[in-house]
Amino acid sequence: MAEHPDGAILQRDKKSYAIVPRTPVGLVSAEDLEAIVKVVRKYQIPVIKITSGQRFALVGIQKDDVDNIWNDLGMDVGRATELCLHYVQACPGTAVCRYGVQDALGLGKEIEKFFSLMELPAKVKIGISGCPFCCGESFVRDIGILGKKKGWTFIVGGSSARRPRIGDVLKEDLTSDEVIDLAKRSLEYYGAKAKKRQRMARFVDRIGIENMKEALL
Repeated sequence: MAEHPDGAILQRDKKSYAIVPRTPVGLVSAEDLEAIVKVVRKYQIPVIKITSGQRFALVGIQKDDVDNIWNDLGMDVGRATELCLHYVQACPGTAVCRYGVQDALGLGKEIEKFFSLMELPAKVKIGISGCPFCCGESFVRDIGILGKKKGWTFIVGGSSARRPRIGDVLKEDLTSDEVIDLAKRSLEYYGAKAKKRQRMARFVDRIGIENMKEALL
């Protein structure tokens, strides 16, 4: 079987591909948008889809065009199938939202930069919300981070998949530095103990939240 081009996802027709440029916490610049529009027109890409992970998927690409499109884009690959951190989803937080009490975008960018290349047993999605309205869907992500006036609440084991699970609170009233440290230790623990392709929700079900607290706190 012929190899698939790097950074591309084979589609339903078994001929065309999709790519997902990396857009940390859903932020894009004017230059990013111009580059996307340019390649869509140049290579006649039929579908641009905004994904649930706050990213653009460019769908319907011919195999021979994939490498050239990545070169023209000048953007990093947003991993979508590998066993790693797929994305950090974040609300606007204190950057622009009148309800924000914590800087969700700032923390999200730091976390994505810190963990984007970490190898993991399964895909991991992180949701960060800058206030208790929880627009970053923190309780249904592998790791959730929820902002309150006293600090961040750290949540593990959420899932919105076919077996939904509300995440468990691991610790509350954390600073941003403490969140990053706990995320590091949580993912290292998960990496050492989880079965291959076992998502965080099923891992927490198997290990137990109290055992995680004992090991990490």
